[in-house]
Amino acid sequence: MNIYVANIAYSAKDQDLRELFEAYGEVTSAKIIMDKATNRSRGFGFVEMSDDNSGRAAIEGTNGSSFHGRDLVVNEARPRTENSGFRGGNDRGGYRERSDRGDRGGYRERSERGYQDDH
Repeated sequence: MNIYVANIAYSAKDQDLRELFEAYGEVTSAKIIMDKATNRSRGFGFVEMSDDNSGRAAIEGTNGSSFHGRDLVVNEARPRTENSGFRGGNDRGGYRERSDRGDRGGYRERSERGYQDDH
């Protein structure tokens, strides 16, 4: 079972995470995700446990528990999809093309909005 662990203290290491979950069963892997640019923790990680029963027990036992001074958020990891991640697929980027009529990002002239000029 693959387990998602959020709200991990930036001071925690992979081995700390492994030791926390080993109390519930065999841990296949424990990895805190690091930012590639800064090489600092991103505050979340994944723990893989050898069987589902141990995984469920670990989720119940660690979700909401204090770990390195922070309350963990722990649940079963969802499988990655093609559009998951930060690059593409989610259409929520900050770039917006201008239309051929020169639209300025939601700004419309007073006359287009139906306002009367005061003068």
